[in-house]
Amino acid sequence: MISVSRVTRLLLAVMLTGLLPGCGPAHVVVEGKFPAPLIEPLPMTLGVWYGDDFAGHEFFDESKSRQESSWIVSTGVAQVQMWNTLLDGMFTKVVQLTRPPSAGQPVANVDAILVPHVEELQYAIPRHTKVKVYEIWMRYRFELLSAGGTPVAEWNMTSYGKTPTGFLQSDQEAVNLAAVMALRDAGANFATNFTRVPAVRNWLQEQGVQTESVSP
Repeated sequence: MISVSRVTRLLLAVMLTGLLPGCGPAHVVVEGKFPAPLIEPLPMTLGVWYGDDFAGHEFFDESKSRQESSWIVSTGVAQVQMWNTLLDGMFTKVVQLTRPPSAGQPVANVDAILVPHVEELQYAIPRHTKVKVYEIWMRYRFELLSAGGTPVAEWNMTSYGKTPTGFLQSDQEAVNLAAVMALRDAGANFATNFTRVPAVRNWLQEQGVQTESVSP
């Protein structure tokens, strides 16, 4: 014979098990399409290194109350997809490195090495802003290194994406679209301003590369 208290505990366990999936954070794995830039590529072979923090980038925002959801926004796969597409259109050849660059260990057959970092990601949804707009901000840091791993240039760049909620069915869809727009904005900013970074421009001129600004 099962006691009432045991029955109660069993019922509570079943109820809690059913509730747990709904209590987890809202998880968005960013997916989107990123068009190639329509520009004349720079006559260079660029090596690119995506560190684990970049290729597996995730943003976690813990809820401040029971009425709000925590969020995990995973941008890593979309980041690599977007930057591969962009850089393939900006340079004659792009080589994705299999190990991190290091001074004193030259990488063969590349002219320079780009190392991108996502330094910060922030988001705002209607619950935060009280308006029907979803927004994503990203701040990047870039390192441009010589083939031998010595620093050439380092600079920061921001990007921004937003989308209204009117045509979307869920918060997750809206956050995804805002992130995609922020990634596209990052690509446009990078393509437009790469040769305008003073240290990059000077280095390109030393290599005999024309430094006219490019447009996405």
